[in-house]
Amino acid sequence: MCGIVGVVQKSNVNQTIYDALTVLQHRGQDAAGIVTCENKKFFMRKDNGLVRDVFDTSHMLNLHGHFGIGHVRYPTAGCASSAEAQPFYVNSPYGIALAHNGNLTNANELKRELFREDRRHINTESDSEILLNVFAHELQNVGKLSITADDIFKAVRAVHKRCRGGYAAVAMITGYGVVAFRDPHGIRPVVFGKRETDNGAEYMVASESVALDALGFDLVRDVAPGEAIFISIDGQLYSCQCADNVQYTPCIFEHVYLARPDSIIDDIPVYRARLHMGEILAKKIRRDYSDLPIDVVIPIPDTSRTVALSLANSLGIEYREGFIKNRYIGRTFIMPGQQLRKKSVRQKLNAIDVEFRGKNVLLVDDSIVRGTTSEQIINMAREAGAAKVFFASAAPPVRYPNVYGIDMPTVDELAANGRSEDEVSTLIGADKLIYQELDDLIEAVRVENETITHFDTSCFSGEYVTGDINDEYLEKLAVHRSDLAKEDRETRQVGTIDIHNAS
Repeated sequence: MCGIVGVVQKSNVNQTIYDALTVLQHRGQDAAGIVTCENKKFFMRKDNGLVRDVFDTSHMLNLHGHFGIGHVRYPTAGCASSAEAQPFYVNSPYGIALAHNGNLTNANELKRELFREDRRHINTESDSEILLNVFAHELQNVGKLSITADDIFKAVRAVHKRCRGGYAAVAMITGYGVVAFRDPHGIRPVVFGKRETDNGAEYMVASESVALDALGFDLVRDVAPGEAIFISIDGQLYSCQCADNVQYTPCIFEHVYLARPDSIIDDIPVYRARLHMGEILAKKIRRDYSDLPIDVVIPIPDTSRTVALSLANSLGIEYREGFIKNRYIGRTFIMPGQQLRKKSVRQKLNAIDVEFRGKNVLLVDDSIVRGTTSEQIINMAREAGAAKVFFASAAPPVRYPNVYGIDMPTVDELAANGRSEDEVSTLIGADKLIYQELDDLIEAVRVENETITHFDTSCFSGEYVTGDINDEYLEKLAVHRSDLAKEDRETRQVGTIDIHNAS
């Protein structure tokens, strides 16, 4: 889960990209970067940290040009090295910079091909650098000194044939413009918008529509699965379907947790999808748990607020805010390392005792992944005086890892792995646990766009839409993604000197 932005406008683009990245900060808090272009020269600034910390006035003044791209990153494998901050850059052909959200499931195979056959060197462990080099190689194969939109689309078509997994990418080609493309399954989101000025049309590409809204761009539409769009430096928009056998299966976890509620993704308003989740979950509670003596419904901020409010209204039960969130603490889901994640929960949330004392409380969260955060929050509710603590998840049990760009832990670290609903309830210390049904979740999201017949639900169902995931792949992924592996990488990075980014 990362955030990408690309802008072509009539004035300097640096502030527009910066502002868009701050709006997308929820998609990645590990690193940020911007690349702009003027007179066929790239200007780059990237580093670890939040957007506001990576860029100061001197950096912004040095980001010249009317078109550029930006990125906010969270590390899928838990690696926090600034060497992997994006965008990445290659000088051949033409000079290309690229930012990427997602994960290539055949990254190792591609890395070998790039070295042995394409004679290209990969300098990091990031699959985004691999994607950039595949695109650069295919564009070089066009064999022209000067290229057209059709040439760019030909290169993207070759990228789709070589790359597997979930990916949404935005790239900048020196002297030409900005290109954005999306994997043939449309797993990771990307939209584009337009605004008219006295000097002509300006365009923005972004992971979520909320970035367009904040900068005054009108949402045009999503980039379709397998499609590429190219925006030339003079503001002309071109589009082309570049993939065969397209299957529209966007990630449903975007609507559960990742996206902001004020975004529209795949023509589905995230806020309305979460309202439906609450309504349908309330139906399950009325049907199967009508004897639960719930006095009050309390959300675990922030993602579950919409679901909890809808659920409470549907049940006719009082909705109250019982936790105050420290907004200067990052999202615990995307923090590398279990030790840091545990420490941050109490720093992030504080209970309002009066809302819990003597009450039977139904806590509502978006999902349960490891269960450690849920356990701590339930303990906080009991310490605040709750008589009973029930727990509802807007999502089904998370039993499988996500391989398309979300840092789900290994199977052994998932609370629901090998456990029944009652066993998970005991694990997290709840008096009763209620999960959303998978079919109900699909219904809740799909009701806003019935043209989408299937979603990527792999972390719930274990069904991987790209068809190339086997036990061997998941076993290797587990070794790389475990909390112990992440903590080991973090330990090894302490005291090292980063020679990759001297800006």
